[in-house]
Amino acid sequence: MTIQGLAQIAVFLALLVVAVPLLGGYMARVFAGEPVPLDPLLKPVARLVYRLGGINPAREQHWTAYATAMLTFNLLGGLALFGLVQMQHLLPLNPTGVSGVSPALAFNIAASFVTNTDWQAYGGEQTLSTLSQMLGLTVQNFLSAATGIAVLVALTRGLTRKTCKTIGNFYVDVVRATLYVLLPLSLLMAVFLVSQGVPQSFDPPVTTTTLEGPAQTLITGPVASQAAIKQLGSNGGGYYTANAAHPYENPTPLANLIQSWAILALAAALTFTFGRMVGDTRQGWALFSVMLLLFVAGLGAASYFESRPNPALAAAGIDQSSGNMEGKEVRFGVAASALWATATTAASNGSVNAGHDSFTPLGGLVLLVNMQLGEVVFGGVGAGLYGMLVFVILAVFIAGLMVGRTPEYLGKKIEAREIKLTVLTLLVVPVGALGCAALSLLLPAGAVSIAQPGPHGLSQLLYAYASAIGNNGSAFAGFDASTPYQEVMLGLVILIGRYLTIVPLLAIAGSLAAKKTVPSSAATLPTHGPLFVFMVTGIILVVGGLTFIPALALGPVVEHLALLHGKLF
Repeated sequence: MTIQGLAQIAVFLALLVVAVPLLGGYMARVFAGEPVPLDPLLKPVARLVYRLGGINPAREQHWTAYATAMLTFNLLGGLALFGLVQMQHLLPLNPTGVSGVSPALAFNIAASFVTNTDWQAYGGEQTLSTLSQMLGLTVQNFLSAATGIAVLVALTRGLTRKTCKTIGNFYVDVVRATLYVLLPLSLLMAVFLVSQGVPQSFDPPVTTTTLEGPAQTLITGPVASQAAIKQLGSNGGGYYTANAAHPYENPTPLANLIQSWAILALAAALTFTFGRMVGDTRQGWALFSVMLLLFVAGLGAASYFESRPNPALAAAGIDQSSGNMEGKEVRFGVAASALWATATTAASNGSVNAGHDSFTPLGGLVLLVNMQLGEVVFGGVGAGLYGMLVFVILAVFIAGLMVGRTPEYLGKKIEAREIKLTVLTLLVVPVGALGCAALSLLLPAGAVSIAQPGPHGLSQLLYAYASAIGNNGSAFAGFDASTPYQEVMLGLVILIGRYLTIVPLLAIAGSLAAKKTVPSSAATLPTHGPLFVFMVTGIILVVGGLTFIPALALGPVVEHLALLHGKLF
């Protein structure tokens, strides 16, 4: 690792920490209904949206009504996107004349983007029209991120309210998240990206002659607006097939740094929002500390492994003084590539500025582990923190067993109902990632997608299904996700990962909201100190380790050991 690389990482972490109280405090005021500077501009817009949608913002919902509204809203958005991409050849803003996609791919796209996954089993600019990219994908980037924030806010209300039957209004939360948080920040981000050279236009494709002689078609479009929300909303789907490795999406080192920061900014800041909403910012900083500890550990490991030479190439006398540069942009290098890859898999973002398939076996293992732990190492916007709260509930339950006392969190007793729902939520990731991956490995229609034999092929499969169940969206490039089987199977896993997590969490929110607050005592476990931080971190690692170590041992670990003996896969 060079001094320049360490400096990039240090600047990134400093920007992230500074953003936590600034953005987090603003979002706390937004969701508490407190005055904010944007009120004069946005309050009339919000009132218009409520009027057009027939929404009564003063009417709150029981958790079942909140969940029904969320599912209905997402279903309608998914159906609209499903139809749009199939009929895009009949609609305007199709400068390259692409045809409608197949029903299987349309299902995959709809499931992916409505759940904030943005898995792309297709080439972006080669498959979708400008209208589909703008009206379909970008719109869902906003709404899926707003859904994640809304669910987190509802769960937070469940922890703070006393003997209450409601947890808020889903539509109001989505409107606030979109109008007050995502739109203003995305506008600022898009303007910045345009200043760096990212296209934002409806110009037709341009054909030019390369230095080597062949002609090349350069496709532009409203790229900056989509790139802005794909990062801030932890979506990740790129306008171009190469995603953020494409010079139009990521043209400069400064653009690379700010986009990598944007991947984590809102997810990290929501920990402070949580602390403000529960009346104790120390609680938020404790959760942020758990996330940061796991993130820095993963970043350090990935940076180390990628800065090391490939043993097989070193044995052949090939110079690798810059580390493992296979699949990486020379203009970014190892440090910026490892930073982005760690951030995007930690945040369930899925965008890439390097080929994850070309990472070293142990560097790729870090990315796999980030996803297999669930959306907890910052995770998606909103989704990361409500995923972390699942482990917090488990941690206080275990602590309660240790001292022989009913576990409590923020004054709410954690009882049998909450634990059952917590365990159900925790089972989603291993069942989806391992169970469905095993099914794909056994069925010929699924196994054909694996490009390389041996442990690397297993890593490709594990990565694809961990990415799908964790609503991440990135992939090892050697895995062929464009077959009808994988399009449908991965689409189903994506839906399972999103909604079989959210619905039990909303049930937990409703259960906690109906309870009284119990005053703390000497036997109450403090949930804001270093002891609790390390306890939650340990539980996350133990649960993830016990679940996934056997599969990882057969994939990236075996591949690394083989690599030491000069064997490649």
